[in-house]
Amino acid sequence: MTENTTYKDAGVDKEAGYEAVSLMKQHVKKTLNKNVISDLGGFSGLFSLAGNNMEEPVLVSGTDGVGTKLMIAFKADKHNTIGQDCVAMCVNDILCQGARALFFLDYIALGKLEPHKVAAIVEGVATGCQLAGAALIGGETAEMPGLYQEGHYDLAGFAVGIVDRKKIITGKNIKEGDIILGLASNGLHSNGFSLVRKVFFEKHSYTVDNYIEELGKTLGEELLRPTRIYHNPVYDLIQLFNIKGISHITGGGFYENIPRILPEGFIADITTKYIEKQPIFKVLQDFGKITIQEMFGTFNMGVGMVMVVDKNDADKVTTYLKEHNEKVFHLGEIAKADKSIRISFE
Repeated sequence: MTENTTYKDAGVDKEAGYEAVSLMKQHVKKTLNKNVISDLGGFSGLFSLAGNNMEEPVLVSGTDGVGTKLMIAFKADKHNTIGQDCVAMCVNDILCQGARALFFLDYIALGKLEPHKVAAIVEGVATGCQLAGAALIGGETAEMPGLYQEGHYDLAGFAVGIVDRKKIITGKNIKEGDIILGLASNGLHSNGFSLVRKVFFEKHSYTVDNYIEELGKTLGEELLRPTRIYHNPVYDLIQLFNIKGISHITGGGFYENIPRILPEGFIADITTKYIEKQPIFKVLQDFGKITIQEMFGTFNMGVGMVMVVDKNDADKVTTYLKEHNEKVFHLGEIAKADKSIRISFE
């Protein structure tokens, strides 16, 4: 007579799942506010829109993951920052429309559920939500042996925000002579890591523990710097000034993301001479023998967010941002042209 087969025999440990939920609750609670009217563990998350004080509130949503940056977390066995990357990729996108993030949900899929590792991932998600002013109202942790190898996982999520319809930022009013400003990034953020891994780990056989003199830290420490969340001070800024367009510089770099906010017939005429050069980009370019065009077409190159403002507002916007400890770069102007972007490398 054969023994009974259980779900645990198939590789799914329900008890570990219960422990993970228990451990992550302490992090989730830090993000909750008076609009959250559900508790963690229900079938769905409930969020009240009361008190938004908007004439015509519009919900704005965004979803994303972390991509192959996760593989750096696996190599370094460090998991408490990667969640911030996931939040940032979503909330920065909806900020481009002028929206304030309301809440966030995550999805973690893994081969074997390790409660403390999952709790560390959620710790990073909660940190990101706090920086964005969003509530973490739910999520899903899926143990899928056979699909994911043990020790590996995938992380994705989505954010929902809100904006008054009359304040939606679309880029449609951008005109000739408007000024393009850039806000500093925190290194590579979460894009281009397939190329990063090829350069450092395949071509040069480095490990995450290699100390890189030019960076002043180990490779793992640099590559796992979490993506910046731009809610503060950008959300307050767009309440005070007429910000005509905002672009989050993610995959595709300058060439793909800046043209997305431009009306037809206009070009972003950009110079790189005022951008503060971060060591990681020079190291990556030199080690990989990557062209400057490829660099600006793949990475943020030290600029995580770009804004277009009227030339009469440019100085005031710059002053406001600097007063809030933001590094601001004058990137160029809007001109009339058939092409959508032109970059002068200096």
